[in-house]
Amino acid sequence: MKFLSNKATCNLHGQDSSYFLGWEEYEKNPYDETRNPKGIIQMGLAENQLSFDLLESWLAQNPDAAGFKTNGESIFRELALFQDYHGLPAFKDALVQFMSEIRGNKVSFDSNKLVLTAGATSANETLMFCLADTGDAFLLPTPYYPGFDRDLKWRTGAEIVPIQCTSSNGFRITESALEEAYELAKRRNLRVKGVLVTNPSNPLATTLSKQELELLLTFIATKRIHLISDEIYSGTVFNSPKFVSVMEVLIENNYMYTDIWDRVHIVYSLSKDLGLPGFRVGAIYSNDDMVVSAATKMSSFGLISSQTQYLLFIMLSDKKLTKHYLSENQKRLKQRHEMLVRGLKKIGISCLDSNAGLFCWVDMRHLLSSNTFDGEMELWKKIVYEVGLNISPGSSCHCTEPGWFRACFANMSEATLYIAIQRLKAFVDSNATNNNIQNHQPLNNTSSKKKSFSKLVFRLSFNERQRER
Repeated sequence: MKFLSNKATCNLHGQDSSYFLGWEEYEKNPYDETRNPKGIIQMGLAENQLSFDLLESWLAQNPDAAGFKTNGESIFRELALFQDYHGLPAFKDALVQFMSEIRGNKVSFDSNKLVLTAGATSANETLMFCLADTGDAFLLPTPYYPGFDRDLKWRTGAEIVPIQCTSSNGFRITESALEEAYELAKRRNLRVKGVLVTNPSNPLATTLSKQELELLLTFIATKRIHLISDEIYSGTVFNSPKFVSVMEVLIENNYMYTDIWDRVHIVYSLSKDLGLPGFRVGAIYSNDDMVVSAATKMSSFGLISSQTQYLLFIMLSDKKLTKHYLSENQKRLKQRHEMLVRGLKKIGISCLDSNAGLFCWVDMRHLLSSNTFDGEMELWKKIVYEVGLNISPGSSCHCTEPGWFRACFANMSEATLYIAIQRLKAFVDSNATNNNIQNHQPLNNTSSKKKSFSKLVFRLSFNERQRER
């Protein structure tokens, strides 16, 4: 007799991805400047910890907000009692105004079209439930966020078909790549229900161009499908070109008066822009009344607490704070980004040119022992266990080219990032020295046996050794 459901016993969550396995290794041996200076530095977590002081300073100056008071009077009881799953109207109004502010007030949002969710994970899954049935497919440009394999597929039964993008054009979306993905889905007998993009991109840390957005809108118009634009990194754009929201392109091209207006949906969150992933604040924005209605009903399975909504309503309503925070945070992200790019460049490692996000898309193809994904995994294991850095391999992001890695820079101190770069420098220098020695040694049976033995030791040690770092 089977005691558990197929959902409980299936292996589709994606937890065995190297993206999550790297986290597990870090958690076993986390770096700490004093308690564990040889531990693994977490560069696989896209958290924004650079501007907490701005929020903490505001909280100190506004104690009533965190104390759940209005004009000195406690509203704790009111917030503690049951709240409608539509969310607090005041918070929804403040959130859509913040979204507009990030976009330079070029577009405005209607809070009645906003659905609150417990983070962007919940928002994306809810949209899948609204737009696709089991076995239907969404097209996603590669490389894409590894968590989408969980968020979009695991419970919904939807499928992901990759739009293959390459480094030859900076991983930009092309018409041919869109058409090839659509045809691939048809050959797999999958009904395509839409395209999902992250803008700015995770893991590329680049913004979509207006031309790409127009291409996507033309594509979904022709195919009569949906477009989901995940814009949770929109407030992290620190360099030109500026962020362009799909909503802006819709309005510029007068799509308001077509059925395409109802088939474009935006996902937003405060996890990245405000650095508040623990608050679990996400949102769906849609012009389709039926999507809003269905998503609102589904949101009852993952609500945001009334206390969180109230605190953030007060915070986001302070326009002096939001203006200063966005400007200062982008400045700090730019400085930290430049520190990582400059440090890697000095040791012969380049990054994809980027202008947003909390990470860099790092090119380590020249460090691979072979131009294969086996070679990438071999290098990744060395970086995790020997170098002591958890970075995300491109294969976990479904990149088609081995040797790319995502490295986060905003979830640590400047001193820790410096140590991470120095560790990587020592590894690259050691590799160069070893390669130089091998190139000047005559090949013989003894050296070949030693190499084979050392490779065997590495494989065994990876699987069985006690963590030393």
